[in-house]
Amino acid sequence: MNTFFIEFRDPLFSIIVFFAIIFIVAFFSYWWSRYKRQEDSKYLDAFLRQFQTLPSKDELATLISGGELSESSWRLLADSYFRSGEYEKSIEIYNAILKVGSSNVKETMFLLGKTYFKAGFLERSKQIFLELLKKNPRTPQALHYLLLIHEQMRDYQSALEVLEPLDELGEDIKKVQTYLKSLMTLTNAEFSAQEKVEMLLAIYEESHELKYLIFEYIFRVNPSLAWENLDASQCELLTDIFWQLPAKSVNFDIISKNTYLRELYTARGDVSLTESSSIFEFDILIKLHGKANATLAFEYVCDKCKIAFPFVFHRCSSCHSLGSARVEFRLTRDYHKDFSEENNSFQ
Repeated sequence: MNTFFIEFRDPLFSIIVFFAIIFIVAFFSYWWSRYKRQEDSKYLDAFLRQFQTLPSKDELATLISGGELSESSWRLLADSYFRSGEYEKSIEIYNAILKVGSSNVKETMFLLGKTYFKAGFLERSKQIFLELLKKNPRTPQALHYLLLIHEQMRDYQSALEVLEPLDELGEDIKKVQTYLKSLMTLTNAEFSAQEKVEMLLAIYEESHELKYLIFEYIFRVNPSLAWENLDASQCELLTDIFWQLPAKSVNFDIISKNTYLRELYTARGDVSLTESSSIFEFDILIKLHGKANATLAFEYVCDKCKIAFPFVFHRCSSCHSLGSARVEFRLTRDYHKDFSEENNSFQ
């Protein structure tokens, strides 16, 4: 009998059996874990699908009043929709919370008004903030949004009226007041271009705020008057305006007395008043004058939120700060010159 079962005492046979058991256990463990992952994935997908399409308003109100999720959890869900740009879903949740009865009506109404504003429903947002301010007049955040709504609706007089309670609450309104007065001047069709220039200069002399907004228009309408009133110590703020200004509108007498402007217009090729510049881009253009088809490209960065825009702005569309645009420039190929040369080659 022992001779018959001798292979069971063979060490090689024991090793084969051991590895076979390991293989069987690993095989079943792998497939069991894969099966569980698939089941968990199906459950997660089913859970997420509940939030892809919200229930009706009545169903949503029932869910919120049911207490399965706390009000703060519903607000967190609405905020996640807001951040992902799904404003309609966020609005439905806030409205349902208010319908059921919010434990913090002031905060919920503010968030609802903010969402309406972000979604572009300005009139609805305005009504929400007005209702909020009737019950809570000392709410500066709501006043700021009401100011933005009036501004976007071009109701500048109403926007100026909003500044009064903000001033009483201790807010600094000087820059916003200058901005609104400037916009009122620029958009008033009853004034001639020259009258607008004179009024803008008077606003600037009074406040010395928002230089770019004011001088952008004056340089376009009356360059000679803009040069006369220019503060030479702040030329860098207007770099793109100077760069894009037609040669016939350039005051070469003022340029010759200002280091920054000498370097800028030498880099542009209008004059030859310096051989180098401390600014890298200007220095390259000066040294490569006539040897390379290059120019400057501009972008505008908000000093507050650090978001860059390809176009000039006076109020940041992201953080709503005023006069926070910083002009940045870089070397680029002069495509306008290329296009002009191509057109001339066909003549």
